[in-house]
Amino acid sequence: MRGGAFLPAAIMLQSFPYLQSVPYQGTWVIGLRSSGNWIPAILVAIVAGVLDWRFRRIPNWLTVSGFGAGLAANTILYRWPGFKNALLGAALGLGLLLPFVLIRSLGAGDWKLAGALGACLGPRQLLSVLLITILLAGVMALVLVIFKGRLKKTLRNIANLVASLFSLRMPGSEVSLDDPHSTKIPFGVAMAAAVLFYAVGRAMGRI
Repeated sequence: MRGGAFLPAAIMLQSFPYLQSVPYQGTWVIGLRSSGNWIPAILVAIVAGVLDWRFRRIPNWLTVSGFGAGLAANTILYRWPGFKNALLGAALGLGLLLPFVLIRSLGAGDWKLAGALGACLGPRQLLSVLLITILLAGVMALVLVIFKGRLKKTLRNIANLVASLFSLRMPGSEVSLDDPHSTKIPFGVAMAAAVLFYAVGRAMGRI
């Protein structure tokens, strides 16, 4: 009888490879060590994507909360190595995108979102998410500029921004993506979509 009571739990564990069973005081406790840090990442990504799509703004309360949640989740799940991994992920996200913030081709909210997601996912998984984000943002930008008939001007602005990045100088206001007449890409939406895409692929065992 006692063995039959654990049959549903055994079936559940066989169905979801990311759930782990660990014995604790004679009972089975379902652990989420391999995927628990994705819970705050997905929640932060969804809220950030919605806010960026509707208001073109990602508030500090969300990014700071996401950073704290990622740090706490990784520390609880992996102790000291998880704490260090979360800090490295946040530092990587902030460091990689800082140059684009300085030349005003990326908003501060998007930059802080990358730091928060880095704290949740760690450096290795954040890199994968950022690569997917760049691809999605590129597709979104191409569709948008073609739809608006601004392909030539946008390509010229991108070239000027890239040149400014490599020459370590600030671009003129006429090529800033903060210009109300320029084509704006909701980078936070692309980043949120990348997190969801990666999470689904990982859950299906494709990534």
